[in-house]
Amino acid sequence: MIYGTGIDITDLARVKAVVAKQPQFLQRVLTPDELTDYRQLSGARAVEFIAGRWSAKESYSKAMGTGIGRAVGFQDIEIRDNAAGQPVVLRQPFAGIAHVSISHTDTVVMTQVILERG
Repeated sequence: MIYGTGIDITDLARVKAVVAKQPQFLQRVLTPDELTDYRQLSGARAVEFIAGRWSAKESYSKAMGTGIGRAVGFQDIEIRDNAAGQPVVLRQPFAGIAHVSISHTDTVVMTQVILERG
C-alpha cells in the first residue's frame, strides 16, 4: 500500500552556486558515505550528484508529509547507487520501502520518491 509520494525539481546551476559559496552545504546534505561517493566525481557529474541527492531527499520528505525539518533531516536519509547504478534508499526514518528515481537534463534534476508500507 502506498503511504506517500513526493516529487521535486531542482535547478543544477542554483545548486552549483550554493556549493561554491557555501562548501559546508555538502556536509549538511550528504551522509559521510554519500560524501565519499561525491568526492569520486568531478565537473558536471559532481553537480548532478549533489543536486540529485538534495532533490531526492526533498522528495522523500514530501512523501513523508513533513518537509525537511525536525521530523526528517538530510542526514536521516542515505541514498547510494547499487551495482547497476540505480539509486536506492539505504537508510530512512520510514518503516517501509522507499522507491527513488533521479533524472537529469542539462539544466535540472527531477526526483520522485514513493513510500510503500511493507
